[in-house]
Amino acid sequence: MSRRPVPFAWQVMGLQVGLLVVVFGMGSALIGWLFNGELTDQYGSRALAVAHTLAADPVIVAAAATGDPGGVLPARAEAARHASDALFVVITDRHGIRLAHPDPARLHEPVSTDPSAVLAGRDTISVEQGTLGLSARGKTPLRAADGTVVGEVSVGFRVDKIRGYVWQQLGVGGIVAGCALLLGVAGSALLSRRLKRLTLGLEPAELAELVREREAVLRGISEGVLAVDATSRVTVCNQEAVRLLGAGPAPGTPVTDAGLPPGLVAVFEQRAADNVIILAGDRVLVVNYRQVRRGGRDLGGVLTLRDRTDLENVTRELDSVRTLSNALRASRHEFANRLHVLAGLLQNGHRDEALEYLHLVAGGALAAAGPVGAVDDPYLQAFVAAKSAEAAEKDVRLTLSDTSWVGTRVTAPVEVTTVLGILVDNALDAARRGASRPAWVDLALLSDDDALHISVVDSGDGVDPALGEQIFTAGVTTCGEEGRGLGLALARQAARQLGGDVALTAPAGDGHGAVFEARLPHALVAVAA
Repeated sequence: MSRRPVPFAWQVMGLQVGLLVVVFGMGSALIGWLFNGELTDQYGSRALAVAHTLAADPVIVAAAATGDPGGVLPARAEAARHASDALFVVITDRHGIRLAHPDPARLHEPVSTDPSAVLAGRDTISVEQGTLGLSARGKTPLRAADGTVVGEVSVGFRVDKIRGYVWQQLGVGGIVAGCALLLGVAGSALLSRRLKRLTLGLEPAELAELVREREAVLRGISEGVLAVDATSRVTVCNQEAVRLLGAGPAPGTPVTDAGLPPGLVAVFEQRAADNVIILAGDRVLVVNYRQVRRGGRDLGGVLTLRDRTDLENVTRELDSVRTLSNALRASRHEFANRLHVLAGLLQNGHRDEALEYLHLVAGGALAAAGPVGAVDDPYLQAFVAAKSAEAAEKDVRLTLSDTSWVGTRVTAPVEVTTVLGILVDNALDAARRGASRPAWVDLALLSDDDALHISVVDSGDGVDPALGEQIFTAGVTTCGEEGRGLGLALARQAARQLGGDVALTAPAGDGHGAVFEARLPHALVAVAA
């Protein structure tokens, strides 16, 4: 069973505490060493000052010069030792023989340390081991009136006393350092707690693994991914999202300033989207949004983008095929009846009547929708015929306006049938749902050099004037059905690809519903050609 690794936050706190302990320990040792040396020097100077005071006493000088026959030096030395709290005060003659010593048994004995430097006339300060122990000493010569050295005075302070004072001061400093160490530990604990909160309790190895997995996922999936934090600032935008949106917002950019389509901005504001269709430039995108939470904390959200442009184009083509199929199905019975009449005429030998009947049938089929002869293009003729049959099935009359005239051929059939199909389909639905009866749709087609002008008006209830240009926004619909509201946006997009546009010229009018007009430049063969 493997040992569980120590959490990184605890490792950081342990390292910080260890560093604090080492720093405080080294600092305390350095301060103690310097303090001990400084105190030793001070006590040595103090001992020398006491020695100078005694050496200035003429009684002591005279007694030392004569060997102290009266025995006055021990008493004076003891008085000075008690007054200065020194370890010892020793007075010698010119030969280094003790004349005064705290221990009377050591009188008239040579001193334990070398007196030659002092007897040579120099002051000395040192730390030496003597008969009374290790001490900081100050020594000065005794000089007669003529300057002759007649002895020395040596004063010492116990080193143990100096070190005791040092340890006392270090103890006070240790208490302060301990308080500071506790504060440091508390700060380290708070820092570790914050680090754990910022990393969501994950270890560095787990974070590194998450980063690698995230990069693999973002680069490996075929969907665009756009993630934001809790303040709606972009945090992630993969390459697929850049391709679909045509631009990649930099991390940290607010979504309102990222140059995103209005539909995406609305999704981020609502923080909810489930297979919502949005237009981004010339692309149709399916958008989903999911909020991200961990431990009850809002971490933001992730928006995914799927390209539906090709699927939408295929859907439009299928709609066109379905329209033609419906038109053929609607005409099947009528054609069968007409063939039966024609077969009967031919069987009975009425050839002239059969020929006349054929001319009537051919003319009636084209005239059913209006002056189709004014439209030379076969795409438009087939479209009008198919939509007329589809309208008849919906109990709506589709007519081609008398003002229609297209004397040339279509050069952009996909864009033209897309715009025309969406406008006519919307008009048929509006007329069918409207209250006016009989329901009708009027279509006008007019060529202007290489431009095709389209006008569609229906008998429906019209469009709410408050919608205005919003009617061309993806997702906005007047029928109230879920999944609708994309047609007009696609129609305008197709028109603008040709340099034209689609507009709502009248929301409603007297006796009619909404009027939509489209202008499609470069959609026809130029007349001069």
